[in-house]
Amino acid sequence: MSESASTSSFLARTMRRRSFFQAAGATVAASTLLLAGCGDDTTVEPALPPTTLSLGKGEIGVANYAYLLEQLEAAFYQKVLDSPPSDFLAGELASFTELRDHEVIHREFFKQLLGTSAIPTLEFNFSSITFTTRAGVLAAARTFEDLGVAAYNGAGKLLSTKATLVLVGKIASVEARHAAFIRDLLQADPFADAVETTGAFAGLGRTLTPAQVIEAAAKFFPYTILVSDLPTA
Repeated sequence: MSESASTSSFLARTMRRRSFFQAAGATVAASTLLLAGCGDDTTVEPALPPTTLSLGKGEIGVANYAYLLEQLEAAFYQKVLDSPPSDFLAGELASFTELRDHEVIHREFFKQLLGTSAIPTLEFNFSSITFTTRAGVLAAARTFEDLGVAAYNGAGKLLSTKATLVLVGKIASVEARHAAFIRDLLQADPFADAVETTGAFAGLGRTLTPAQVIEAAAKFFPYTILVSDLPTA
């Protein structure tokens, strides 16, 4: 099997595994449980500066956190496709189209899940990324995918609604496949010779808190993102 055919097969399998997003009943059920778990908080919050965006509280806040990151990833892949680097290899444009499609599905899932509680659609600052070269695009893609995996690893414990946790877990597995795929494009056989057992990279998956993820991605956001109201355990 050729490299391009293998790539298409890999991404197609990933897409099929997420066909559950097309089942509106599952999304509506999860949304109902998510909103029901938020209680009747009628506290009037002080007005935030116009340059600050709050993600909200509880599981609504966690879902908006994921929605923010999916917006970021989808916007990045769309910008790559709008003007692909001239040195992309055969098949990579098609692969990035599929990656974009995956992230759009993730984004729209959270938008539907959150309903009127969703944060607005944002425009991002990608000025630090070199979109004109394959190396620049792949380096940025690795950053986004690795950050996404670490974010989902850290966010799972913050969810208590089972239906939402199951769906988010499936999204996390897709993000992990994306991260592996991008690393394979950057370097053939990218598996480490040894597994870290101590420090931030212990095990096979890095875990970051929302505050750590937002700090790492802050340069891409048009606002200061407020995560202080998110659950921590």
